[in-house]
Amino acid sequence: MPAPDPTVGPGVGPYEGEWPTEAWFDPELLEAGDRRNVLDRYRYWRLDAIVADLDTRRAPLHVAIQNWEHDFNIGSIVRTANAFNVAAVHIVGRRRWNRRGAMVTDRYLHVEHHADVEGLVGAARAAGLSLVGVDNLPGAVPLEPTELPRSCCLVFGSEGPGLTPEMVAACDRLVAISQHGSTRSLNAGAAAAIAMYHWSRRWAGEDPG
Repeated sequence: MPAPDPTVGPGVGPYEGEWPTEAWFDPELLEAGDRRNVLDRYRYWRLDAIVADLDTRRAPLHVAIQNWEHDFNIGSIVRTANAFNVAAVHIVGRRRWNRRGAMVTDRYLHVEHHADVEGLVGAARAAGLSLVGVDNLPGAVPLEPTELPRSCCLVFGSEGPGLTPEMVAACDRLVAISQHGSTRSLNAGAAAAIAMYHWSRRWAGEDPG
């Protein structure tokens, strides 16, 4: 996917006045304008400088997505993960995934690939993460009254089939979002946003110590 044209779209035009000299500013953006979907504080910043700044305050939350069917929801989940500044996004299965919905927000995240469930489990254990599956399956407890672990990885399945039996077996617990209508399940992107927000309500802004 080609880099977005910094002169097209919303944002700001060429920098007016004397150019700032701090190392994190990008001369090309200062000259042409910055049309990226970033916070105002990051206007005209280099991409690597933004990532470095985000790294200083990443949430201890990880997100994993099973990518068996090239699900278009993955991009949406990644975009939400960026909004909550998660520590990493883990793609399990196919390395290629539908990035359209991510709107290039994956460039500001750490995205890791695991060929299979075993690879994700190994990475989670090494990082001290609890794997929490999010799916309305037998044995899942309601998300709403549940306090999720601070250091955890929320795991989502593909749209339709949901989590595979192997992934369910690997999870330390399962949670389900309560529903009160006629549909059996939520869109995977919507479910991910709800689950990340639920975690954030309890843990966002907590002192890492």
